[in-house]
Amino acid sequence: MSSHSERNDRRKPSAPGRDIRHKPMKKHGFQKSGEDAKDWIWGTHAVEAALSNPARPTPRRLLVTADRAKRLAPEVARQGFVQVMEGADIGRQLPAGAVHQGIALKIDPPEALSVYDLGTPAQGLLVMFDQITDPQNIGAIFRSAVAFGARGAILQDRHAPELSGVLAKTAVGAVDKLPYARVVNLSRALEELTDLGWRAVGLAGDAEQTLDQVLDGRPTVLVLGSEGDGVRRLVAEHCDVMGKIAMPGGFESLNVSAAAAVALYEASKVRP
Repeated sequence: MSSHSERNDRRKPSAPGRDIRHKPMKKHGFQKSGEDAKDWIWGTHAVEAALSNPARPTPRRLLVTADRAKRLAPEVARQGFVQVMEGADIGRQLPAGAVHQGIALKIDPPEALSVYDLGTPAQGLLVMFDQITDPQNIGAIFRSAVAFGARGAILQDRHAPELSGVLAKTAVGAVDKLPYARVVNLSRALEELTDLGWRAVGLAGDAEQTLDQVLDGRPTVLVLGSEGDGVRRLVAEHCDVMGKIAMPGGFESLNVSAAAAVALYEASKVRP
């Protein structure tokens, strides 16, 4: 399988440039900037899950229409961060095209766990994302991971989006139900998980064995690669085995989120 080697010399991304041009104020005095657009979650299920997650800090802003405000829990409705406004004004705070359903939340993400804390004890199933960057794919995989009982997810510090925005909307609340870790180097994370008793299974279309042949019920890290390159060479070398999805229909490949759902289902069937 052709893939890129994992780099160890990553740097933190530089701060985004600031637009200092004067812009007209929007209704309610709110302006949306690149910085202000971060950490927004919208949509009923995603916002409700975030509000009920004790691992989240106190919300910064909760924007609701008058109709949605009537359905807020009393302990939430009386908080100072709640702002009632028209749906169009909520939309102006969010990226274009955001389907907010009359509710949007600005809140910091839950704190990421360490690999040790996520992987102790070695039991069940973890999902690792190797340079999957599309937020809709990641959100869909989070949703499948929760549905099939995965214990947690491992993402990179870089090459992975924040767990907010479109990702959180697609996950319909799963980002607040699945603990996660962010790591600089996936290969080193796999080494640490191996020491903790985990077995890494990489998903690859050109693997010699199918998933039902390689999954054995032991604590498993399911490693998923990008649609373009798949699991990268160095990460694959740290997997105990590679497996493919059996496709008797002969179709060549699946979208990564669809493949992940099938793989998670296969893994859920063989747990002890």
